[in-house]
Amino acid sequence: MSSFKSDFPVFTHDPTLVYLDSASTTQKPKPVIDAMTTFYEKQNANVHRALYNLGEEATNAYEGARKKVAQFVHAPSDKNIIFTRGTTESINLVAYAWGRNFIQAGDEILITEMEHHSNLVPWQLLAKETGATLKYIPMNSDGLLELDHIDSYFTSKTKLLSMVHQSNVLGTLNPVEMLNQKAKSVGAVTMLDAAQSVPHKSVDYQKLGYDFMAFSGHKMLGPTGVGVLVGDMKILDEMSPFLGGGEMINSVTMDSSTWNDVPYKFEAGTPNIAQAVGLGSAIDYMNNIGMNTIESIENELTEYALEKMKKIDGIILYGPIKRGPVISFNIDGIHAHDLATFLNQDNIAIRVGHHCAQPIMDKLNVPSTARVSFHIYNSKQDIDTFCSSLKQTQSYF
Repeated sequence: MSSFKSDFPVFTHDPTLVYLDSASTTQKPKPVIDAMTTFYEKQNANVHRALYNLGEEATNAYEGARKKVAQFVHAPSDKNIIFTRGTTESINLVAYAWGRNFIQAGDEILITEMEHHSNLVPWQLLAKETGATLKYIPMNSDGLLELDHIDSYFTSKTKLLSMVHQSNVLGTLNPVEMLNQKAKSVGAVTMLDAAQSVPHKSVDYQKLGYDFMAFSGHKMLGPTGVGVLVGDMKILDEMSPFLGGGEMINSVTMDSSTWNDVPYKFEAGTPNIAQAVGLGSAIDYMNNIGMNTIESIENELTEYALEKMKKIDGIILYGPIKRGPVISFNIDGIHAHDLATFLNQDNIAIRVGHHCAQPIMDKLNVPSTARVSFHIYNSKQDIDTFCSSLKQTQSYF
Protein backbone atom coordinates (compact mmCIF):
# COMPACT_ATOMS: atom_id res chain seq x y z
CA MET A 1 0.00 0.00 0.00
CA SER A 2 1.16 3.53 -0.73
CA SER A 3 2.52 5.22 2.39
CA PHE A 4 0.57 8.35 1.38
CA LYS A 5 -2.83 6.75 0.85
CA SER A 6 -3.91 7.36 4.45
CA ASP A 7 -3.60 11.12 3.85
CA PHE A 8 -6.53 10.97 1.41
CA PRO A 9 -9.96 10.63 3.05
CA VAL A 10 -11.56 9.07 -0.04
CA PHE A 11 -9.58 5.89 0.58
CA THR A 12 -10.62 5.80 4.22
CA HIS A 13 -14.22 6.15 3.09
CA ASP A 14 -13.75 3.35 0.53
CA PRO A 15 -10.66 1.21 1.28
CA THR A 16 -11.27 -1.04 -1.74
CA LEU A 17 -11.16 1.80 -4.26
CA VAL A 18 -8.40 1.55 -6.87
CA TYR A 19 -8.29 5.02 -8.38
CA LEU A 20 -6.35 5.16 -11.66
CA ASP A 21 -7.68 8.38 -13.19
CA SER A 22 -5.40 11.08 -11.81
CA ALA A 23 -4.74 12.57 -15.26
CA SER A 24 -8.40 13.60 -15.20
CA THR A 25 -8.44 14.82 -11.60
CA THR A 26 -6.51 13.92 -8.48
CA GLN A 27 -7.84 12.99 -5.08
CA LYS A 28 -7.39 15.55 -2.30
CA PRO A 29 -5.30 15.08 0.85
CA LYS A 30 -6.81 16.02 4.20
CA PRO A 31 -4.62 19.14 4.65
CA VAL A 32 -6.15 20.63 1.48
CA ILE A 33 -9.69 19.87 2.61
CA ASP A 34 -8.91 21.24 6.07
CA ALA A 35 -7.41 24.45 4.65
CA MET A 36 -10.58 25.17 2.69
CA THR A 37 -12.78 24.33 5.66
CA THR A 38 -10.70 26.61 7.89
CA PHE A 39 -11.04 29.44 5.40
CA TYR A 40 -14.84 29.16 5.33
CA GLU A 41 -15.09 28.73 9.10
CA LYS A 42 -12.61 31.40 10.21
CA GLN A 43 -11.49 33.68 7.36
CA ASN A 44 -14.41 33.99 4.95
CA ALA A 45 -14.70 37.49 3.47
CA ASN A 46 -14.17 39.10 0.10
CA VAL A 47 -10.60 39.99 -0.83
CA HIS A 48 -8.88 43.32 -1.54
CA ARG A 49 -11.90 45.43 -0.63
CA ALA A 50 -12.71 45.23 3.07
CA LEU A 51 -11.12 47.49 5.68
CA TYR A 52 -11.99 45.15 8.54
CA ASN A 53 -9.84 42.40 10.07
CA LEU A 54 -11.65 39.44 8.54
CA GLY A 55 -11.28 40.91 5.07
CA GLU A 56 -7.57 41.43 5.64
CA GLU A 57 -7.19 37.81 6.77
CA ALA A 58 -8.97 36.59 3.63
CA THR A 59 -6.79 38.77 1.42
CA ASN A 60 -3.63 37.55 3.13
CA ALA A 61 -4.69 33.93 2.65
CA TYR A 62 -5.47 34.50 -1.04
CA GLU A 63 -2.31 36.46 -1.80
CA GLY A 64 -0.30 34.00 0.28
CA ALA A 65 -1.44 31.27 -2.11
CA ARG A 66 -0.30 33.38 -5.06
CA LYS A 67 3.18 33.64 -3.51
CA LYS A 68 3.30 29.86 -2.99
CA VAL A 69 2.40 29.26 -6.64
CA ALA A 70 5.08 31.68 -7.82
CA GLN A 71 7.75 29.96 -5.73
CA PHE A 72 6.55 26.50 -6.77
CA VAL A 73 7.01 27.12 -10.52
CA HIS A 74 9.95 29.54 -10.12
CA ALA A 75 8.14 32.57 -11.52
CA PRO A 76 10.01 35.90 -11.30
CA SER A 77 7.37 37.33 -8.96
CA ASP A 78 3.93 36.63 -7.57
CA LYS A 79 2.75 39.44 -9.89
CA ASN A 80 3.34 37.05 -12.80
CA ILE A 81 0.68 34.70 -11.37
CA ILE A 82 -2.91 35.10 -12.57
CA PHE A 83 -5.59 32.94 -10.96
CA THR A 84 -8.14 31.48 -13.37
CA ARG A 85 -10.65 28.62 -13.20
CA GLY A 86 -8.21 26.19 -14.81
CA THR A 87 -5.89 25.48 -17.73
CA THR A 88 -8.73 25.87 -20.25
CA GLU A 89 -9.56 29.38 -19.05
CA SER A 90 -5.88 30.32 -18.90
CA ILE A 91 -5.38 29.39 -22.56
CA ASN A 92 -8.58 31.14 -23.60
CA LEU A 93 -7.46 34.23 -21.69
CA VAL A 94 -4.31 34.40 -23.83
CA ALA A 95 -6.25 33.68 -27.03
CA TYR A 96 -8.70 36.51 -26.35
CA ALA A 97 -6.64 39.12 -24.50
CA TRP A 98 -3.39 38.69 -26.45
CA GLY A 99 -4.38 36.90 -29.66
CA ARG A 100 -7.14 39.25 -30.76
CA ASN A 101 -4.77 42.22 -30.46
CA PHE A 102 -1.60 40.76 -31.94
CA ILE A 103 -2.60 38.02 -34.41
CA GLN A 104 -3.55 39.17 -37.92
CA ALA A 105 -4.52 37.71 -41.29
CA GLY A 106 -1.58 35.86 -42.81
CA ASP A 107 0.06 35.09 -39.44
CA GLU A 108 0.69 31.50 -38.42
CA ILE A 109 -0.24 29.84 -35.12
CA LEU A 110 1.75 26.66 -34.47
CA ILE A 111 0.56 23.83 -32.21
CA THR A 112 1.13 20.05 -32.20
CA GLU A 113 -0.96 17.08 -33.22
CA MET A 114 -1.11 15.82 -29.62
CA GLU A 115 -2.89 18.77 -28.04
CA HIS A 116 -5.78 18.56 -25.61
CA HIS A 117 -8.85 20.24 -27.08
CA SER A 118 -8.27 23.11 -24.65
CA ASN A 119 -5.07 23.97 -26.53
CA LEU A 120 -6.61 23.46 -29.96
CA VAL A 121 -10.13 24.88 -30.07
CA PRO A 122 -9.23 28.41 -28.81
CA TRP A 123 -6.63 28.71 -31.60
CA GLN A 124 -9.08 27.39 -34.20
CA LEU A 125 -11.50 30.11 -33.13
CA LEU A 126 -8.78 32.76 -33.20
CA ALA A 127 -7.55 31.71 -36.63
CA LYS A 128 -11.08 31.77 -38.04
CA GLU A 129 -11.75 35.19 -36.55
CA THR A 130 -8.49 36.83 -37.61
CA GLY A 131 -7.67 35.08 -40.87
CA ALA A 132 -4.52 33.54 -39.45
CA THR A 133 -3.38 30.02 -40.41
CA LEU A 134 -3.32 27.23 -37.83
CA LYS A 135 -0.44 24.80 -38.40
CA TYR A 136 0.71 21.81 -36.39
CA ILE A 137 3.77 19.68 -35.77
CA PRO A 138 2.77 16.09 -36.66
CA MET A 139 2.99 13.15 -34.28
CA ASN A 140 4.57 9.81 -35.17
CA SER A 141 2.84 6.50 -34.48
CA ASP A 142 5.20 5.97 -31.52
CA GLY A 143 3.72 9.00 -29.75
CA LEU A 144 6.65 11.34 -30.36
CA LEU A 145 6.60 14.55 -32.36
CA GLU A 146 7.93 14.40 -35.93
CA LEU A 147 10.96 16.65 -35.65
CA ASP A 148 13.09 15.51 -38.61
CA HIS A 149 12.00 18.59 -40.53
CA ILE A 150 11.74 20.92 -37.57
CA ASP A 151 12.98 24.04 -39.34
CA SER A 152 10.10 23.84 -41.82
CA TYR A 153 7.54 24.42 -39.04
CA PHE A 154 8.93 27.80 -37.99
CA THR A 155 8.79 30.70 -40.43
CA SER A 156 8.79 34.48 -40.33
CA LYS A 157 4.99 34.21 -40.24
CA THR A 158 4.98 32.16 -37.01
CA LYS A 159 3.59 34.48 -34.35
CA LEU A 160 2.67 31.92 -31.66
CA LEU A 161 3.80 28.47 -30.55
CA SER A 162 1.35 26.90 -28.09
CA MET A 163 2.07 23.32 -27.09
CA VAL A 164 1.63 20.65 -24.46
CA HIS A 165 4.44 19.76 -22.07
CA GLN A 166 3.23 16.23 -21.30
CA SER A 167 0.48 14.48 -23.26
CA ASN A 168 -2.62 13.59 -21.27
CA VAL A 169 -3.16 10.53 -23.52
CA LEU A 170 0.31 9.14 -24.17
CA GLY A 171 2.39 10.56 -21.32
CA THR A 172 4.87 11.89 -23.90
CA LEU A 173 7.27 14.46 -22.47
CA ASN A 174 7.99 16.88 -25.31
CA PRO A 175 11.35 18.66 -25.91
CA VAL A 176 9.78 21.96 -24.95
CA GLU A 177 12.96 23.95 -24.27
CA MET A 178 14.35 23.24 -27.72
CA LEU A 179 11.04 24.08 -29.42
CA ASN A 180 10.75 27.27 -27.42
CA GLN A 181 14.19 28.33 -28.67
CA LYS A 182 13.14 27.60 -32.26
CA ALA A 183 10.02 29.73 -31.82
CA LYS A 184 11.97 32.57 -30.23
CA SER A 185 14.45 32.52 -33.13
CA VAL A 186 11.65 33.65 -35.48
CA GLY A 187 10.22 36.14 -32.97
CA ALA A 188 7.17 34.12 -31.89
CA VAL A 189 5.38 34.34 -28.55
CA THR A 190 5.22 30.97 -26.77
CA MET A 191 2.71 29.23 -24.51
CA LEU A 192 3.05 25.97 -22.61
CA ASP A 193 0.17 23.75 -21.48
CA ALA A 194 1.69 22.31 -18.30
CA ALA A 195 -1.51 20.80 -16.87
CA GLN A 196 -0.02 17.29 -16.90
CA SER A 197 3.58 18.15 -15.95
CA VAL A 198 3.38 20.58 -13.02
CA PRO A 199 1.56 17.99 -10.81
CA HIS A 200 4.26 15.36 -11.30
CA LYS A 201 7.69 16.96 -11.63
CA SER A 202 9.59 20.11 -10.82
CA VAL A 203 8.81 22.69 -13.51
CA ASP A 204 10.86 25.90 -13.73
CA TYR A 205 8.98 28.59 -15.64
CA GLN A 206 12.01 30.82 -16.08
CA LYS A 207 14.30 27.99 -17.19
CA LEU A 208 11.81 26.71 -19.78
CA GLY A 209 11.61 30.23 -21.19
CA TYR A 210 7.98 30.30 -22.32
CA ASP A 211 6.09 33.58 -22.28
CA PHE A 212 2.98 31.90 -20.88
CA MET A 213 2.41 28.70 -18.91
CA ALA A 214 -0.93 27.26 -17.78
CA PHE A 215 -1.94 24.55 -15.30
CA SER A 216 -4.85 23.46 -13.10
CA GLY A 217 -5.20 23.05 -9.33
CA HIS A 218 -7.38 19.95 -9.42
CA LYS A 219 -4.74 17.88 -11.23
CA MET A 220 -2.15 18.61 -8.53
CA LEU A 221 -4.02 17.46 -5.39
CA GLY A 222 -5.82 20.81 -5.11
CA PRO A 223 -9.49 21.72 -5.55
CA THR A 224 -11.44 22.18 -8.75
CA GLY A 225 -12.27 25.68 -9.93
CA VAL A 226 -8.80 27.20 -9.69
CA GLY A 227 -6.04 27.33 -12.26
CA VAL A 228 -3.01 29.44 -13.04
CA LEU A 229 -1.67 31.47 -15.91
CA VAL A 230 1.97 32.45 -15.51
CA GLY A 231 2.89 35.26 -17.87
CA ASP A 232 5.71 37.54 -18.94
CA MET A 233 5.07 40.91 -17.34
CA LYS A 234 5.90 42.97 -20.43
CA ILE A 235 3.40 41.03 -22.54
CA LEU A 236 0.76 41.02 -19.80
CA ASP A 237 1.04 44.81 -19.54
CA GLU A 238 0.39 45.13 -23.28
CA MET A 239 -2.67 42.87 -23.25
CA SER A 240 -6.29 43.92 -23.03
CA PRO A 241 -8.42 42.67 -20.11
CA PHE A 242 -10.13 39.32 -20.54
CA LEU A 243 -13.29 40.03 -18.53
CA GLY A 244 -14.73 43.33 -17.38
CA GLY A 245 -16.08 44.15 -13.93
CA GLY A 246 -15.05 44.53 -10.33
CA GLU A 247 -11.41 44.40 -9.22
CA MET A 248 -9.90 44.62 -12.73
CA ILE A 249 -10.53 48.39 -12.92
CA ASN A 250 -8.58 51.42 -11.80
CA SER A 251 -11.22 54.04 -12.53
CA VAL A 252 -14.63 53.97 -14.21
CA THR A 253 -16.83 56.70 -15.66
CA MET A 254 -19.95 56.33 -17.73
CA ASP A 255 -17.82 56.79 -20.84
CA SER A 256 -14.59 54.90 -20.22
CA SER A 257 -12.47 52.87 -17.81
CA THR A 258 -8.83 52.33 -16.96
CA TRP A 259 -7.33 49.08 -15.75
CA ASN A 260 -5.80 47.79 -12.56
CA ASP A 261 -2.21 46.55 -12.43
CA VAL A 262 -1.27 43.00 -13.42
CA PRO A 263 -2.32 40.44 -12.20
CA TYR A 264 -5.56 42.04 -10.99
CA LYS A 265 -6.33 43.35 -14.49
CA PHE A 266 -7.17 39.75 -15.38
CA GLU A 267 -9.08 38.78 -12.22
CA ALA A 268 -12.49 40.38 -12.67
CA GLY A 269 -15.11 39.83 -9.98
CA THR A 270 -14.88 37.83 -6.79
CA PRO A 271 -12.25 35.14 -7.36
CA ASN A 272 -12.36 31.52 -6.22
CA ILE A 273 -10.75 32.45 -2.91
CA ALA A 274 -11.13 29.21 -0.98
CA GLN A 275 -9.99 27.24 -4.01
CA ALA A 276 -6.81 29.33 -4.27
CA VAL A 277 -6.19 28.74 -0.56
CA GLY A 278 -6.68 25.02 -1.18
CA LEU A 279 -4.18 25.12 -4.05
CA GLY A 280 -1.66 26.78 -1.75
CA SER A 281 -2.15 23.96 0.75
CA ALA A 282 -1.69 21.35 -2.01
CA ILE A 283 1.62 23.00 -2.90
CA ASP A 284 2.68 22.85 0.76
CA TYR A 285 1.77 19.16 0.84
CA MET A 286 3.76 18.34 -2.30
CA ASN A 287 6.71 20.45 -1.20
CA ASN A 288 6.83 18.55 2.10
CA ILE A 289 7.18 15.31 0.13
CA GLY A 290 9.45 16.83 -2.52
CA MET A 291 8.73 16.96 -6.24
CA ASN A 292 11.77 14.80 -7.04
CA THR A 293 10.41 12.15 -4.67
CA ILE A 294 6.95 12.36 -6.27
CA GLU A 295 8.45 12.01 -9.75
CA SER A 296 10.57 9.05 -8.68
CA ILE A 297 7.60 7.23 -7.09
CA GLU A 298 5.44 7.77 -10.16
CA ASN A 299 8.19 6.71 -12.57
CA GLU A 300 8.57 3.45 -10.64
CA LEU A 301 4.82 2.85 -10.74
CA THR A 302 4.64 3.58 -14.47
CA GLU A 303 7.53 1.26 -15.30
CA TYR A 304 6.02 -1.49 -13.13
CA ALA A 305 2.60 -1.08 -14.78
CA LEU A 306 4.06 -1.16 -18.31
CA GLU A 307 5.95 -4.40 -17.56
CA LYS A 308 2.86 -6.06 -16.05
CA MET A 309 0.57 -4.91 -18.85
CA LYS A 310 2.94 -6.06 -21.62
CA LYS A 311 2.45 -9.64 -20.40
CA ILE A 312 -1.33 -9.56 -21.00
CA ASP A 313 -2.34 -11.23 -24.26
CA GLY A 314 -4.00 -9.02 -26.82
CA ILE A 315 -3.12 -5.73 -25.18
CA ILE A 316 -2.11 -2.77 -27.34
CA LEU A 317 -0.09 -0.07 -25.60
CA TYR A 318 0.19 3.42 -27.04
CA GLY A 319 2.94 5.97 -26.55
CA PRO A 320 6.70 6.04 -26.00
CA ILE A 321 8.71 3.97 -23.54
CA LYS A 322 9.87 7.00 -21.56
CA ARG A 323 6.77 8.83 -20.38
CA GLY A 324 4.96 10.50 -17.54
CA PRO A 325 2.55 8.51 -15.30
CA VAL A 326 -0.05 7.90 -18.02
CA ILE A 327 -0.72 4.72 -20.03
CA SER A 328 -3.31 4.46 -22.81
CA PHE A 329 -4.21 1.03 -24.15
CA ASN A 330 -6.78 -1.20 -25.79
CA ILE A 331 -7.43 -4.94 -25.61
CA ASP A 332 -8.33 -6.93 -28.72
CA GLY A 333 -11.98 -7.84 -28.86
CA ILE A 334 -13.11 -5.66 -25.94
CA HIS A 335 -14.51 -2.17 -26.41
CA ALA A 336 -12.90 0.34 -24.07
CA HIS A 337 -16.26 1.30 -22.56
CA ASP A 338 -17.10 -2.36 -21.82
CA LEU A 339 -13.70 -2.73 -20.21
CA ALA A 340 -14.27 0.23 -17.90
CA THR A 341 -17.70 -1.10 -16.93
CA PHE A 342 -16.28 -4.49 -15.94
CA LEU A 343 -13.36 -2.95 -14.03
CA ASN A 344 -15.82 -0.75 -12.17
CA GLN A 345 -17.47 -3.90 -10.79
CA ASP A 346 -14.15 -4.52 -9.05
CA ASN A 347 -14.14 -0.88 -7.84
CA ILE A 348 -11.33 0.06 -10.23
CA ALA A 349 -11.66 3.54 -11.74
CA ILE A 350 -10.05 4.12 -15.13
CA ARG A 351 -10.82 6.58 -17.93
CA VAL A 352 -12.00 5.59 -21.42
CA GLY A 353 -12.89 7.64 -24.48
CA HIS A 354 -11.02 10.16 -26.61
CA HIS A 355 -9.65 12.01 -23.55
CA CYS A 356 -10.44 15.43 -25.08
CA ALA A 357 -7.81 14.71 -27.74
CA GLN A 358 -9.68 13.40 -30.77
CA PRO A 359 -6.84 14.16 -33.24
CA ILE A 360 -4.65 11.69 -31.32
CA MET A 361 -7.36 9.03 -31.71
CA ASP A 362 -7.49 9.79 -35.44
CA LYS A 363 -3.71 9.39 -35.64
CA LEU A 364 -3.86 6.07 -33.79
CA ASN A 365 -6.83 5.04 -35.97
CA VAL A 366 -8.99 4.09 -32.99
CA PRO A 367 -12.29 5.56 -31.75
CA SER A 368 -11.12 5.56 -28.13
CA THR A 369 -8.63 4.13 -25.68
CA ALA A 370 -8.62 3.05 -22.08
CA ARG A 371 -6.26 5.02 -19.85
CA VAL A 372 -4.69 4.53 -16.44
CA SER A 373 -2.80 7.30 -14.66
CA PHE A 374 -1.07 7.52 -11.31
CA HIS A 375 -0.20 9.76 -8.40
CA ILE A 376 1.48 9.22 -5.04
CA TYR A 377 -1.53 7.52 -3.43
CA ASN A 378 -1.19 4.63 -5.89
CA SER A 379 0.81 1.48 -5.23
CA LYS A 380 2.07 -1.62 -7.00
CA GLN A 381 -0.76 -3.46 -5.26
CA ASP A 382 -3.22 -1.22 -7.13
CA ILE A 383 -1.55 -2.17 -10.40
CA ASP A 384 -1.62 -5.87 -9.53
CA THR A 385 -5.34 -5.64 -8.73
CA PHE A 386 -5.97 -3.78 -11.99
CA CYS A 387 -4.05 -6.31 -14.11
CA SER A 388 -5.81 -9.22 -12.42
CA SER A 389 -9.18 -7.65 -13.19
CA LEU A 390 -8.11 -7.09 -16.80
CA LYS A 391 -7.39 -10.78 -17.17
CA GLN A 392 -10.71 -11.77 -15.58
CA THR A 393 -12.53 -9.43 -17.97
CA GLN A 394 -10.68 -11.03 -20.89
CA SER A 395 -11.73 -14.49 -19.77
CA TYR A 396 -15.37 -13.36 -19.66
CA PHE A 397 -15.30 -12.09 -23.21
